[in-house]
Amino acid sequence: MYKIISIILLITIATITLGQNSDTTMEKSKKNTVKTEVQWQEELTGDQYRVMRQCGTEPAFTGKYYNTKDEGEYQCAACGHKLFSSSTKYDSGSGWPSFYKPMDGTSILEKDDNNFGMVRTEIVCSNCGSHLGHVFNDGPKPTGLRYCVNSISLDFKPVSDSLSNSE
Repeated sequence: MYKIISIILLITIATITLGQNSDTTMEKSKKNTVKTEVQWQEELTGDQYRVMRQCGTEPAFTGKYYNTKDEGEYQCAACGHKLFSSSTKYDSGSGWPSFYKPMDGTSILEKDDNNFGMVRTEIVCSNCGSHLGHVFNDGPKPTGLRYCVNSISLDFKPVSDSLSNSE
């Protein structure tokens, strides 16, 4: 009898723990901007929807921001949430915009991504849950991280626009 109760208790704890990891991430990612998939399809272009809502990837060296060197901030193309500063952008040679750290500790959320037989860490907008790209441990100092982001997931606000919006 005690063995059965112990097994049930272990299964319950494991289920709760595993459920918290995935459910909490999605809950947090949708805390501010919550829309139905129909609304996202209406608001985003077909390519944006494929990348941002269906976890797609744009081809390397084709995105509008992979080679941008202007000063400013990068925001989520779906909701306008501030994600990255141009001061942390660098040329990783990957063909996608790369940053060594997000705007702040709450800009993005990380999720395990084991699709296609790979073990990676997906990054999503913490405001609306849209897929941005992935983070890797092969970036420059000071963080050693490479946030590899699809250009189509970003909007760029030059420093002059950022200053006028804050006044």
